[in-house]
Amino acid sequence: MTVKTVVTGLGVASPNGLGTADFWAATRSGKSGIGRITRFDPAGYPARLAGEIPGFAAEQYLPSRLLPQTDRMTRLALVAADWALEDAGVRPGELPEFDMGVVTASSSGGFEFGQGELQALWSKGSQYVSAYQSFAWFYAVNSGQISIRNGMKGPSSVVVSDQAGGLDAVAQARRQIRRGTGLVVSGAVDASICPWGWVAQLAGDRLSTSDEPTQAYLPFDSAARGHVPGEGGAILILESEQVARERGARIYGEIAGYGATMDPRPGSGAEPGLRRAIELALRDAGAEPGEVDVVFADAAAVPELDRAEADALRAVFGPRGVPVTAPKTMTGRLYSGAAPLDLATAVLSMAAGLIPPTVNVDPAPGYDLDLVVDRRTADIRTALVLARGAGGFNSALVVRAA
Repeated sequence: MTVKTVVTGLGVASPNGLGTADFWAATRSGKSGIGRITRFDPAGYPARLAGEIPGFAAEQYLPSRLLPQTDRMTRLALVAADWALEDAGVRPGELPEFDMGVVTASSSGGFEFGQGELQALWSKGSQYVSAYQSFAWFYAVNSGQISIRNGMKGPSSVVVSDQAGGLDAVAQARRQIRRGTGLVVSGAVDASICPWGWVAQLAGDRLSTSDEPTQAYLPFDSAARGHVPGEGGAILILESEQVARERGARIYGEIAGYGATMDPRPGSGAEPGLRRAIELALRDAGAEPGEVDVVFADAAAVPELDRAEADALRAVFGPRGVPVTAPKTMTGRLYSGAAPLDLATAVLSMAAGLIPPTVNVDPAPGYDLDLVVDRRTADIRTALVLARGAGGFNSALVVRAA
């Protein structure tokens, strides 16, 4: 019998809400967290807007010894993991240490920490570079720090596949639970809003250069000209359904199906891989397209990428065949943190019976999507979350209500 994997805890750090309750209140009402960058002076850069998390003071949540050795993304991830464990009613010290694992995703690692150490190297010399640089910048550091903080010695890893990585991490966590691990902390948090990280993002040539927050990130809109980056994401607690029910845990939903593909090489003329990823996820979940109540879109806001996503959705569900939403228009694209945040939003939507809006967008009729631009009441039993990463990564995940 296949072991069912369920979500029992959520920890959210988002530009429009710090903590799950604040995030959900903002998201269901359409409140945006996008604005002009404050973490550095963006005046000299062509893109100047981002989704920043306001009011986060790591010293309020973490011991002082951790602060010199961690990047902002890791501090956010540690706090989100604490919140997720508390939400799940889990006390790690009471569980067998080898029965708890950590699988997260990362798109860029600790860029801000790395920038600071490079500045110290250039301006002062190698003796001023922190020993913590050896790991604070690294893609796997969030998994490592979460596991150390909570005494988790079970299967742990990191997935690096850009925006798709958050779903890939959750899928890997599900594999570990099916192999017998009792609990896995999964999801992702990214944060690269610093000059070095900003230049790296600009190099991809997909950032919006608008200075108007309500007009900068417009997926599936004829005015789409790129995305707004953001920081944050979500950490989730995953367990087997049997273990969760035995301990009386609240179950948000089941990770029911997953599919991943790679796009063909550019210029090949072959079909992009997103449609196939959706079909694989539905097959894995044993679900028909008509059972899906809402799709949380990748929403690139690059015309050719929006077109490819819309084509895939129409091919699977038919024209305007399923409600589609992109709550990330309120946060910006959070890279590896985006899809876990969408997954958290999906299970919150199921509980509340409503689909959160895609804000500021005037849907272009040519895409032929049922894009939800005002929040919509709905009986949501099955949701599909999509994510694509630079380089051709496609991931799709089906989540069912408990």
